Amino acid sequence: MVMIPYEPFRHLEHWKRDFDRFFNEFPSFLRAENNLPRMDVYETEKEVVATCEIPGLEKKEDIHIDVNEDRLEIGGVFQGTTNVENEQMHRKERFSGRFQRLVTLPAHVKNEGVTASYKNGILEIHMPKAEPHAKKRIDIQFH
Repeated sequence: MVMIPYEPFRHLEHWKRDFDRFFNEFPSFLRAENNLPRMDVYETEKEVVATCEIPGLEKKEDIHIDVNEDRLEIGGVFQGTTNVENEQMHRKERFSGRFQRLVTLPAHVKNEGVTASYKNGILEIHMPKAEPHAKKRIDIQFH
């Protein structure tokens, strides 16, 4: 008779593997990250620049940009271009509907002077940096 040690958590490994497999094969159009535009944010000496991939916009009313000191919010609507009934759809990977993206910027920026341009599906936003707040030393009163 062969003795096999009892491992009470052995079944949890199977559950974890099945759980991971489910989410790796989860339909890509249902994943939340696919509803967000991909974005690069970098800074230069004088400004913070954000570039976003937002293909398919036809008019500027489909998107809005809000800048507030150290936050950038981009939101809008992707319009669906094809009208196909669900029972005729064989594969749906393109997202249509509302999207919103909120990112923290690496530096404080001014609200004035922000410019944005959209060309070939790329939104580029230039935000001038704000002057850093000077530290103020507080005098302590001892009694």
